Amino acid sequence: MNTAELTYRGATEADIEPLVALIESAYRGDVSRAGWTTEADILGGQRTDPEGVGAVVRGADSRMTVVERGGELIACCQLERRGEYAYFGMFAVRPGLQGGGLGKMIIAEAERFAATEWAAREMHMTVITAREELIAWYERRGYARTGRMTPFPYGDERFGVPHRPDLEFELLIKPLG
Repeated sequence: MNTAELTYRGATEADIEPLVALIESAYRGDVSRAGWTTEADILGGQRTDPEGVGAVVRGADSRMTVVERGGELIACCQLERRGEYAYFGMFAVRPGLQGGGLGKMIIAEAERFAATEWAAREMHMTVITAREELIAWYERRGYARTGRMTPFPYGDERFGVPHRPDLEFELLIKPLG
């Protein structure tokens, strides 16, 4: 894929609904099974909602990055400035485009932005520990497992409906610069 084809910009209010649809398509339901990032076997329900995406779009210390090719929304990610580090989340690539190197380019751009625009020294993210293949992908990009776990918010359907009782998040960290 030619990186010149991609454009990156901060999301606006008009992007919220299309972003929710993109994020949902990458993680939930049958359409997500076209890509490798699906969580459909471990979680049902929603992955996010307009309120959650809108909070990132409107946040003073956050940015929802929209990735487009030819004016078409194909990916996104959340960045949040938290002191000396940035938090990376809501990463989604259209399922039919996954596996072709696009994710590598987007995460590299997110890291560049956090380091140059916010002077972030590290990038932090949390990943469901049951997602071993996804964690391994992040490890190949330089992220390290910390062993620091947080429980999955069982009972809060804003984050999904778990299909198993052992879900938790692990903090992954990568030094920047």
